[in-house]
Amino acid sequence: MKIGVPIEIKNNENRVGMTPSGVFELTKRNHSVYIQKNAGFNSGFLDEDYIGAGATILDTIEEVYGIAEMIVKVKEPIEPEYKLIKEDQIVFTYFHFASSEVLTNAMIDSKAICIAYETVEDADGSLPLLIPMSEVAGRMSVQQGAKYLEKPIMGRGILLGGIPGVPPAKVLVLGAGVVGLQAARMASGLGASVHVLDINMKALRHVSDVMPNNVISEFSSEYNIRKHIVDSDLIIGGVLIKGAKAPKLITRDMLKEMRPGTVMVDVAVDQGGCFETTKPTTHQDPTYIIDEVVHYSVANMPGAVPYTSTMGLTNVTLPYVVKLANDGWKKACDNNTALAKGLNIVKGEIVYKEIAEAFDLEMA
Repeated sequence: MKIGVPIEIKNNENRVGMTPSGVFELTKRNHSVYIQKNAGFNSGFLDEDYIGAGATILDTIEEVYGIAEMIVKVKEPIEPEYKLIKEDQIVFTYFHFASSEVLTNAMIDSKAICIAYETVEDADGSLPLLIPMSEVAGRMSVQQGAKYLEKPIMGRGILLGGIPGVPPAKVLVLGAGVVGLQAARMASGLGASVHVLDINMKALRHVSDVMPNNVISEFSSEYNIRKHIVDSDLIIGGVLIKGAKAPKLITRDMLKEMRPGTVMVDVAVDQGGCFETTKPTTHQDPTYIIDEVVHYSVANMPGAVPYTSTMGLTNVTLPYVVKLANDGWKKACDNNTALAKGLNIVKGEIVYKEIAEAFDLEMA
């Protein structure tokens, strides 16, 4: 199979869809890999590294899309890429269709085979291709939240871990999944007082089992959320519903109950966000303020640490890329139920229920 890896053109997206190690695994199986010139540069991988692994370097994104039977990338295609995607071409990437009707319609029109990293699902319900980026984003949410709590950036002016004689910040984490667990781990490690809310008692028990004493688990309800937001300094939204829009757990009216300079980090922004006031931002312009509350909702947080993110992503995507290349998408999905659940749009038809429901569209 001919596999193409283009440069990511989304704002400040520095990751790349494949490492030289991944290229080597494909070329030794007699597949052809075409890398756009400098695609890996911002992640720390040079064209020479890819050439040494057996790849061919192409100058333009048009050449990569033009020759490839399968495109492997990181983020969803954006408008300039829509016209480059061909009928029957496999596009394997993070799509997050439920947050964008424009993207959904563009991929329906392309008649491509759209396989979404975020809905590949193992038998136990886990999302193996989402986990490493959720781990990165969960940890980064605290790192970024701590920074934006600083007064020059309009935060409350509080140090997350406090100092002797001065209490630490209070961090409210909504969701006890991968994002929430990693956020709680980072915040607690910095000495903050952390409260984790979820409706899944099994997840809350896990939090209680593995986290230190400065992390408190609590059942999530609107009442409990309203109770905590009045004195929380940093609020992290990490709620995920597979393939669907995130629920709005913090509404616009709740902002008036928060203290000025409170920081809210919405890690669920790719799925529409779990705060009503969330709108996607970029690393170039990451925050905005509503009712004196600082919002951070960068839609590709892991893109700021591209070496770590690219390595972590390729570790989990490569086995599926190899299956698709070896067997073609039909046979690969027939033989692997986890990969089959990654099918979102196939030749112009929606095959993933939550996407159809998000926009009242028909499902195949």
